[in-house]
Amino acid sequence: MKSITLVRHGKSSWEFNVSDSLRPLKNRGIDDAKSVANQFFRVGKMPDLICSSSAVRAFSTCKIFLGIFNLSEDSVIVKDDLYDFGGENVINFIKRLSNNYDSVMLFGHNHAFTSIANIFGDKFIDNLPTSGLIKLNFDISDWKDLKKGTTELIITPKDLRA
Repeated sequence: MKSITLVRHGKSSWEFNVSDSLRPLKNRGIDDAKSVANQFFRVGKMPDLICSSSAVRAFSTCKIFLGIFNLSEDSVIVKDDLYDFGGENVINFIKRLSNNYDSVMLFGHNHAFTSIANIFGDKFIDNLPTSGLIKLNFDISDWKDLKKGTTELIITPKDLRA
C-alpha cells in the first residue's frame, strides 16, 4: 500500500514585482495553511517523505506544515520537478520514488494537483484550492506501478471555516 498527500501552496501575493517562482504567501495563505496543517496533524498519519516544489510559495507552505509537525527543514527534499502546472513531471516524479517510502507528502501547484487527484483518485474534485490537501491511497507495492487508487481525505480551508 502506498499513499500520496498533495498539498497545494497557500494563497500567494501578486503585489511584488518578482518572477512567478519567487512570489510569497499572503497573510491569508499563511493562516489557511496553518489551519489545514493543524487539521491534518489531528486526523492524518505522518508521511515517510516530504518533498516540495522549489517555488517560494510552495516551500513556505511546506515550512508551515513542518512547524506544526515539529520537523526541521532538513527533513524536506526540494525538487524542481514539482514546480509543474500540468502534472506530467509530478507523475513521473512519483513513479521514480524509492519503494522504501510508503507515504509521501508533496507541496506544489495547480492545475497539476487537481489533475492528479482526478486521474488517480476515486472522487472528482473541481479544483484543489490554495492550501487544499488531498490524500490518495494505492494498492501497489512499487511506485512505478501507479494506477487508479482511492481518495481517503480532502481538507480545504473553506471546509474548516464552515
